[in-house]
Amino acid sequence: MRSRVSLAQLKWIAILGPAFFVAAFEYAVWALYPQLLSWPGRLLMAAFTLLVFLFFFGAVFSAVGAMHQRLERQNRELLALHQATVDIHGELGLEAILHQVVEQARHLLDARYGAVTVIDEADRLLEFRHSGMDEETAEAIGDPPVGHGLLGVVLLGGERLRLVDLQRDPRSCGFPEHHPEMHSLLAVPILCKSPFRGNLYVSEKRGVSVFSSEDEETLVRFAAQAALAIDSAHLHEQLRSLAVAEERARIAREMHDGMAQVLAYVNTKAQAAEEHLRRGRLDRAAHQLEELSGAAREVYTEVREGILALRTSPGPGQSMPKALMAFVERWQEQAGVKVHARIDERIDLQPAVEIQLLRVVQEALSNVRKHSGAKFVELVMKRDGTLVEALVRDDGNGFDPEATERRGRPRFGLSIMRERVESVGGQFTIDTGLGRGTTVQVRVPAS
Repeated sequence: MRSRVSLAQLKWIAILGPAFFVAAFEYAVWALYPQLLSWPGRLLMAAFTLLVFLFFFGAVFSAVGAMHQRLERQNRELLALHQATVDIHGELGLEAILHQVVEQARHLLDARYGAVTVIDEADRLLEFRHSGMDEETAEAIGDPPVGHGLLGVVLLGGERLRLVDLQRDPRSCGFPEHHPEMHSLLAVPILCKSPFRGNLYVSEKRGVSVFSSEDEETLVRFAAQAALAIDSAHLHEQLRSLAVAEERARIAREMHDGMAQVLAYVNTKAQAAEEHLRRGRLDRAAHQLEELSGAAREVYTEVREGILALRTSPGPGQSMPKALMAFVERWQEQAGVKVHARIDERIDLQPAVEIQLLRVVQEALSNVRKHSGAKFVELVMKRDGTLVEALVRDDGNGFDPEATERRGRPRFGLSIMRERVESVGGQFTIDTGLGRGTTVQVRVPAS
C-alpha cells in the first residue's frame, strides 16, 4: 500500500513550504539576477511567486480533499461494520444478516453486483444471497453457483481474487446463459470456526476497471463479519439442540413418573373390580371398571399430548413462535377447545429461555384441558421492551388459590411452571377465582 502524508505533516508542509520557497527564491535572485531587484523585476517576481503559490496550495487542498474522502470512506465502512455487528447480536436471522453484509459491501465499494455463498463440511450449499440483481434476472439464471470455476478458487481453495476481467481468466467457466455480463471481480473467502465456509464477492466496479487493494481489505473485514454471523448462528443452533435434548429427557421423566402413578391406580382399580366380581357385587365392579376406563382415556390423552409436546421443538428453519403456533393448531384439535392465538413471529430468545417458555405455555394449555372445563382460550405472546410476555387466559371454572395454599400442596403443576420460569430469570403470575376462569402470565428476558 502506498505511503500517505499525515495531517500533521501536511500542516508543516503548508507552513514551512512557502517560507522556504520565498527565502530560496529571494536568495537566488539576489545572487544570480540582481537586475530583477528593480521595480519591474519585483513585479515579475511577485507574479511568478503567486503562480507558484497557487499550484502549491492547489496541491495541498488536493491532498486534504483526498484525505477527507478517505476519512469519509472509513467512516462509512465503520458504520456498516458496526451495523453488521449489531445485527449479529440482534434479532435478525442468518439470511437477513448475510443479505445486509453483501448489500453494504456492494454499496461501499461502489460495485454493481455482489453475492455471498455458504457451504457445509460436505460442500453442500446452505445459503446464497445476492445483491444488485433483480429477481427476474436471478430466476432466469437458475440455480445458484456451487463452487466451480473462479468462485471455487475462493470457496474451496480459500484464495483471494482481484481481477480486471474475469472472463479472460483461464479458470473462468460455468456462466449460465442469462447471466449478466461481468468483468472486474473482487472475491475473498469467509473463514469460519464452525464446520461451514463461504465466499463474499463483488463485481463490476463503477467508474474504474479494477478494484483497489483498499477495496480488498475492506471486503476482507466484511467477510469477517459474515463469518461471525455464521458462527453465531451455528452456536445458537447447537445451544438450542442441547436445550431441546435436555427438555425432552425432562419431559420423558415426567411422563414416566406420571405413567407410573396412573398404572398404579389402574392396578388398584383392576384388583378392586376383580374382588367385587368374585363376591358377586356387580354394581360395585361396574363402577370400578368405569373409573378404570376413565383413567385409560385420560392417560391416552396425556400420552398423545406429551408426544405432541415432544415433537414441538424449535429447530433449523423453525422459530419458537412458529413451533408454538403449530402446537396450538394440533392441540385444539385434540382437546376440543378453541384457541385464539396472537403470537409475534419476530420474537427471538436464547435457547434455554425459549424452551422453558414453550413448555410453560404447553403446560398451561394442558391444565386448561384437564381441569378448567373451558371452551375458549386466548393465547398472546409479544415483546414488551426488554421482556417477552406470554398470556394464557381461559373461560373455564377457575379455582380458589387461597384454598389450594391452605391445603399445603400445589395444584395443576403450578409449582413446576413457576420453577421453570424463575430458572431463566422470569416472572410467573396467575390470576384466577371460582367461576371466573384462569389467566397465566409469564414474563421472561428477551435476547
